[in-house]
Amino acid sequence: MPNQPTSLPIMNENYEITVEQCDSYQEKGHIVVRNLARDEEIAVYEPLLSEWVRKLNNQDKPLEERDTYGKAFIQIGNLWREQEDLARFTLAKRFAKVAADLMGVDGVRIYHDQALYKEPGGGHTPWHQDQIYWPLDTDKTITMWMPLVPISEDIGSMTFASGSHKLGYINKMQISDESHKTLAQFIDGKGFEKVTYGAMEAGDATFHAGWTMHSAPGNPTSAMRKVMTIIYVADGTRIAEPDSNARRSDLESWLPGLKAGDLVSSPLNPLVYHRDM
Repeated sequence: MPNQPTSLPIMNENYEITVEQCDSYQEKGHIVVRNLARDEEIAVYEPLLSEWVRKLNNQDKPLEERDTYGKAFIQIGNLWREQEDLARFTLAKRFAKVAADLMGVDGVRIYHDQALYKEPGGGHTPWHQDQIYWPLDTDKTITMWMPLVPISEDIGSMTFASGSHKLGYINKMQISDESHKTLAQFIDGKGFEKVTYGAMEAGDATFHAGWTMHSAPGNPTSAMRKVMTIIYVADGTRIAEPDSNARRSDLESWLPGLKAGDLVSSPLNPLVYHRDM
């Protein structure tokens, strides 16, 4: 393990989101927030997160032998459960308050976190909707996507179909070549504007709604694209009856011990921010 400081940044201070930013998010289904985590905070947490990604990664096939999903990224979920130091990052109130403000809700819980590390030469992330995987009876879900290293224009950030979240559920296609082709045609047919925020600094973040269609380019560089994501759900949300294998799997993995109709409140779904806290 890398050398660890005796006191890790807690990141509970407020980051003020404007009314204009909230309105833009509600209209487009995505937004970029610059410098949400400071340089000195990223300098502490990036080595810790990366060490655990290396430790937990069980992908042993070379890129050329993987399917499209496998080429897209190394994916490690619920890192916050591995070590208290990592939990300080995922459970940061600063991040959670931004999520609550953008969605216009009083409080948010963790659905889960995910490290998404796109390897040098890694493939594109096909067009998809996150919430086809989630058995959640709400549209109040949001994902924070934060690079832990600077991302150049060559790699780029995600591309969003602006306003697509307003349609809600489109189809059940999981991330695949088929989802990329079908949703790309759908997006073009509906005339949705495709928006990317281009280069990003470590500690910048995008936020997007669970139904917002999005994709990401491949990584043509020699550097690992290191990204940490945190998925939030509005406090008070109930679990929907899972209607697919993907949602049944998510129910078991991220909402253990709960069933349709229950509140999202397992030990894996702590309340991380509420206006009354």
